[in-house]
Amino acid sequence: MGLGGCIILIAVGAILTFATDWDMQGVNLDLVGVIFMIVGLIGVATFSSIARRRRVVMPPSTPVVEERRHDGTNYTGGYGA
Repeated sequence: MGLGGCIILIAVGAILTFATDWDMQGVNLDLVGVIFMIVGLIGVATFSSIARRRRVVMPPSTPVVEERRHDGTNYTGGYGA
């Protein structure tokens, strides 16, 4: 379940808890809504912690060092220089 599913669970739970007045025999819709909201919040926390670990941190690029000879010319490092 992704972040969108977690947000939908929170929204459906809030609707069941605060915006409905249905009565079902044997089912407490307020409790079902609270459970949906708690599961959605746990999902958001889990998703954000996993996403934080997946971030790739690029190592800092190493600077290019150009060597020069004492006479002012560039060093090529190859044969026949």
